[in-house]
This record gives sequence, C-alpha cells and structure tokens, in this order.
Amino acid sequence: MLNTATRSESTNFDETDQQAVNAVRMLSMDMISRAHSGHPGLPLGAAPMAYVLFSRHLRVDPSFPQWFNRDRFVLSAGHGSAMLYSLLHLSGFTLSRDDLMNFRQLGSKTPGHPEYGVTPGVDATTGPLGQGIGMAVGMAMAEAHLRGDYNQDGFDVVDHYTYALCGDGDLLEGVAAESASLAGQLNLNKLIVLYDSNDISLDGPLANASHDNVGQRFTSYGWNYWLVEDGNDLVAINRAIEAAKANVDGPTLIEVKTEIGAGSPNAGTNKVHGAPLNDEDLTATREFYHWNADPFTVPAAVHERFMTTIKSRGWASHQEWSNLIARYSNEEPELAAQFAKGISKAVPADLDQQLPTYYKKDALASRASGHEVLQQLSAQCPNLWGGSADLFSSNKTAVNDEERFAPDNLTGRNLWFGVREFAEAAAMNGIALHGGTRVYGSTFFVFSDYMKPAIRLAALQQLPVIYVFTHDSLAVGEDGPTHEPVEQLAALRSIPGLAVYRPADGNETVAAWREALLATDHPTAIVLTRQGLPTLPKPAARVRSGVKRGAYVVADAQDEAEGILMASGSEVQLALQAQEKLLALGHDVRVVSMPGMATFNAQSADYRESVLPAHLRRRVAIEMASGGDWYRYIGLDGTALLQEQFGASGNGSAVMKMAGFTPDAVVQAYLQLK
Repeated sequence: MLNTATRSESTNFDETDQQAVNAVRMLSMDMISRAHSGHPGLPLGAAPMAYVLFSRHLRVDPSFPQWFNRDRFVLSAGHGSAMLYSLLHLSGFTLSRDDLMNFRQLGSKTPGHPEYGVTPGVDATTGPLGQGIGMAVGMAMAEAHLRGDYNQDGFDVVDHYTYALCGDGDLLEGVAAESASLAGQLNLNKLIVLYDSNDISLDGPLANASHDNVGQRFTSYGWNYWLVEDGNDLVAINRAIEAAKANVDGPTLIEVKTEIGAGSPNAGTNKVHGAPLNDEDLTATREFYHWNADPFTVPAAVHERFMTTIKSRGWASHQEWSNLIARYSNEEPELAAQFAKGISKAVPADLDQQLPTYYKKDALASRASGHEVLQQLSAQCPNLWGGSADLFSSNKTAVNDEERFAPDNLTGRNLWFGVREFAEAAAMNGIALHGGTRVYGSTFFVFSDYMKPAIRLAALQQLPVIYVFTHDSLAVGEDGPTHEPVEQLAALRSIPGLAVYRPADGNETVAAWREALLATDHPTAIVLTRQGLPTLPKPAARVRSGVKRGAYVVADAQDEAEGILMASGSEVQLALQAQEKLLALGHDVRVVSMPGMATFNAQSADYRESVLPAHLRRRVAIEMASGGDWYRYIGLDGTALLQEQFGASGNGSAVMKMAGFTPDAVVQAYLQLK
C-alpha cells in the first residue's frame, strides 16, 4: 500500500531547524573539503531526513553512548559518514571540532566510513553496501527477542527502535533483499528504514542499472511503505516516521525523494557522489544556502537546538530507564540477574562441569558431537540462541527443547534464517552489536563463501559471533565437487581476527565450542564433519587444554622423535594410523593435532617450540584443503598433503582415497623426506 506524506498546514519546525539542517550539510562539506576526500552527495541530499530523525525521534544519550535501551541507528550508506559525524558532534557526543577537522586522517575518530568502536555514537561499521540493512535487521531481531524474554507487566526494560538510512546502491545489493525478506517474515515492526532515493548511483543514472519499483518490492516482503515526495519537507518526513513508529505489523520503509548534492552546481548528477567540491563549487553551495559561518562553526541557536532536543531527551530517557531497572531488580531479581549476565556476556562459572566428555568407544561425526554440546550449552546459557540457513537437519544446530523464533513466539531460540546465508551472517552481526545475547549460525562449509563479506565485518568489529560449518571436506562424497569445500579453510584463516577451529573428535569439538563461547572480542568459526571421528587417545582435559592453545601433541613418539606428522580434523586419524605404520618400519614420529592455527600462532615461542621443536625438520602436514597455511610449520625440509583441486562425486571414502588421503600415502610422503 502506498502512503504519501505531504506538507500539512501546521508545523513544529522553525527557521532554527532549517539552519540546523544546513549546519549538518555545511559541516559535512567543511570536513570533505579539508580532507580533499569524501562523498558530498549524500550529506547535501539526505541531511533533512537525518535531522528530523535525530531531533524528533532518536533516543540516545550522548553522555553514555552505550546505554542499552537506546535506539539504534545504522548508516547503511556508510559513504555519507561526514553527515553522521556532523550529527554526532552537534548532538553532544565526544566528537570535537578537531575530530571533524581530522576527517579521513590516519588515527582519527572520523574515519572514511563509520567504524564501530572508533567513533562514539556509531552503532555499526558500514560502507560495504547492503550490509547495514542486514545488521539493522539483526538489531531489531535482538530487541524483539529480549523484549519477549524480559519484559513484564509494568516493566518494559527492552523497548526501542532500530533505524537505518540507506541509498539506491544499498537496495541493489542482494543481501538487502535477503535481509528485507527476513525482516518481513519476522514482522519486525520496530525496524524503520529511511531510503535516500535520488535515482543516481556512482556511475550515473540509476535507470542504467535498475527499474525496480521499490515500494512494491518491500510491500511484497511484508513491509509498510511510505513515500515522501519532497526530501526537504521536514514536516512530511516527520509524519512518515511517526506513522512508522505507530505500526504494529511489519517493518517500515520510508522512501524520501531527494536530489543528490542538493544546492551544489552538479546537483542531481553522479559527479557529486564521491568527489569533493572544488573551491568554486563550495562557494556556490554556501551561497545557495546563505551560509556565512566560518568553516567548522555553526550558529549558537543551532547548538542550543541540538542540546534541547537530542541530548536532553536522551539523558531523560536514560534516567527513566535506569530507575525502571532498579525497580525491576527488586521485583524480578532472577530475570534481572539473567538480563545483566546477557549484557555482560558472562558464562556460567561451572561451564566446564556441564560439558560432555567422549571416550575411546565413541566415534561420532563432529556435527553430531557438536549437536550434543549445543544442547548442554543451551541449557546452561539462556542468552544463547541461533540457527541455520534451512539446514537444521544437516548442521545439527537446532536445540531440541526450544521453539522457533517467530512473531508470535519472541522467546523462541531456534532461528530459521532460510536459504539466506549472507543475510544470516549480517543479522548475526547486528544481534551481536545490539548486545544482550550470544548468537550462532550455521550452514554447509562450502556455503561460507556466501557469508564471507559479513564474516569479515564481524572480525573488523571484533564481534563474538559463532559460525558452525558442517560437511567439511571431500568426505561429503556423493554430493560432489559443488558441495565439497576445498578453498574455504584458507579463505577463513586469512581473515584477521577470526578464530577458526577444525576439531578432530568429540572432545576437540567440546573445546572449540567452549573457546567460542568464552570469546568476547572476536568471531569464531567451528568446522565440523559429516563422517564419524574416533575419539583421540588423549584425556579430555588435556585435549581441552590443547585446543585452548590451538595445537598440541596428541600422540608422542615412543622414544625420541625423529619427525612430526601434523593435521587437523579427520586427517588427524590418518596421521595416527601412519604413525603406527612408520613405527613398524623403524621411524618413531610425533603426531600433532592443530585445530586452531591462529590460536597456536598467538602462543608463546616456548609453547610453540614444545609442540614443534625446531630440530625436528622431517615434517608432514595432512589436510583435505588447499592453501599454503601449513608451509609456515613444515619448513623447507617438510612436505604437505593438501587438496589443490576440486573433488568428485562418489562414496566419500572412495573420493578421499582417489585424492591420496590414506595412511599409506602419508607414510610414503614421510619416507621421501631427506
């Protein structure tokens, strides 16, 4: 349904408000001009809608940017960062005039695109188009779930909106469509997206690449849709946001028709998208807006307006919520304690005692042992939730005693992301950014490729999200090379700040989950098998200690070692079988399991030497994956049995044998070393 917001006879906006809009525009131009770098088009066109949102609706406390019940704002069109920094500065966040003057400079608090954790008031790292919408969806999911878990009569301890501002380019990205579909399915009525609709993309007119009817698209997803025909009409924009907040069914997209670079000589063209205005054009733009203030200064009345709207409203809302929490703690002490633990990311003190242990008789696929671990973790950690990309039955990541998260069941802890891996990973980032819960998501390992841009953003933002990837290797078998991951391990291991674990048995799987849950400043990927894995010949406690350090000696030489066999995952069993065969041939070697390379690399030099002594130069690494990660460990004298080509369709064991992953192949590789 098309809803059109137009100007009304009465208005609560005045000349100072218009000055404030222009202050946001011109501060943005000052920043971009001084940096000789940036994107003037969006700030000039979108400043009115952003100002209305900040001045009339957004509940944030600049003196305490991480106040939990604040509204969230995601600038999905992250190239418009100068506008966001101008708003944050004027709103009273700890962002000084000098910070604005250092826009896009090394080490500044005003980087080229918004970065979470760098700039006070920035709720998400954005810039890769489309992902901001996905993260906003995740934030709204977290708000709804926490609302269902903790709100009681008279105690709406979680009650806020998630806003995002996007552009034409955002909506062209596939992740935006995936995420919008998911948001509509979940009826996230407290999600409101402002769409800066100027019909221009970086290369030229949007019509050269798209003729979508965006309103019909989003309505089909289950969204409410409003059209504001004049992007400078503060009253119409305000009415649309008020209507969106009143919705009880579905998220809302507000399309605001704007002119890119409004007021500048190249307004309405792609020339003003990402190139700073030259001196002549900047002068003309200032004249258009009758702006006479010195660079990086604004009228006192504008400062006062921001303080009496955004800052005072946010402070009062924060104090009211703090008083509510105090009463809540008295009336609902158990819920309040659990709520606080969720916000602090605390885990049960007796977590280790609650986890399963596997013994020699056990031979489970690590996806199966992972399922058992997850049941225990879910029972002990009520703030843990997660799901799958339509692969619960294969990934084994459903919690048996929990229900599906749905509009009529906000307390559900099983997330049905659907076949939307990119949206899944983006939403997980939003859930983690929101806080209050811990989230995991799963799919086949080969499909981690669909998630990689969002995994990268998770690492960049240091978010403790958990990825569970199953069907880890050539052993997938009959589904063939399209489903047999080869290059994915190397791809994930190459992401700075991502902990990747590939467990070799049930106890290593327990330990990997434990490390993932204890992490607070980085994401973790756990890569699991479909094929069965015998339990390693090492006490569970020592296995957990070894996984905690990334690598350990799983079976030492019987006497003095002459070499090392090292592997991860199911290939550790190949190494153990080859160890026995080599011993029968008179070669005594050590076997090292290396489930987490990055974790091992972070250990002390002494520990790394204890596992991989420098004098043992005869080394063989075994892994059914491509990439050169192992070469840092085998040295010039060692060798690696890797999978440097795609697999084949057939019985998993037969495919592995064809590819040369057998104990005899490992023995021959070792014997050929000098």
